[in-house]
Formats: sequence, structure tokens, C-alpha cells
Amino acid sequence: VQLQASGGGLVQAGGSLRLSCAASGRTLSSDAMGWFRQAPGKEREFVLASTWNGGIVYYADSVKGRFTISRDNAKNTVYLQMNSLKPEDTAVYYCAADGSIARLRVGVSKYWGQGTEVTVSS
Repeated sequence: VQLQASGGGLVQAGGSLRLSCAASGRTLSSDAMGWFRQAPGKEREFVLASTWNGGIVYYADSVKGRFTISRDNAKNTVYLQMNSLKPEDTAVYYCAADGSIARLRVGVSKYWGQGTEVTVSS
């Protein structure tokens, strides 16, 4: 399975950006999927994740109310909608897929995508 993240870029504080993560190799419609980020000089951190049907969603406190995750299982794609962006959201964002949302929540995943860089200017 390959995960291809895209949609990163430069945005001003307060702006919005939508990241996409397209999976290939097999369908991930039954997998939990999530997003992580790694800021310069920091460790990778959990951002949010959802079960295959979106019935359970976990958020990091820092993004709650601003970021949402959605997925189009027909397209084997998951999205990260980021609103009200802050300079501290600047990071490389990674998507991940695993059979267990509990594993994703603690940073463990079977599949990882390459990162897409998001820069938020003040």
C-alpha cells in the first residue's frame, strides 16, 4: 500500500488549507486513517484520526475545532481540512492508515505516506 499526501503549501495565519491522502495498492475502506505532523526540531505528533466510517474521531487538543478529517472511500482518499491556521501549525504533515484507531492514536501505524509541507505565515 502506498499513501500519497498532497495539498501542502504556504498560507497566511487565519487561512485554510485542505490536504489529501490518496491510497493505492488496496482499498483502505475498512482501515482507520489519520494525520500526524512534525514541526522543525520537534518530534512527530498526532493530529487526528478516524475510523473507517468516521464513527469515531480523535483530535489533538491543539487542533480541536479547527481541523476536520473526512474520507471518500470510493476514491480511497482521506482529507484533512485545516481552518483558522496558526503559525504553530507549520509542519510536515503525514497521513497514515492502520487497522486500529487505537494504534494510530499513539503513533503506531502499518502504513505511512510521505509528508507534505505546510507553512503558516504570521
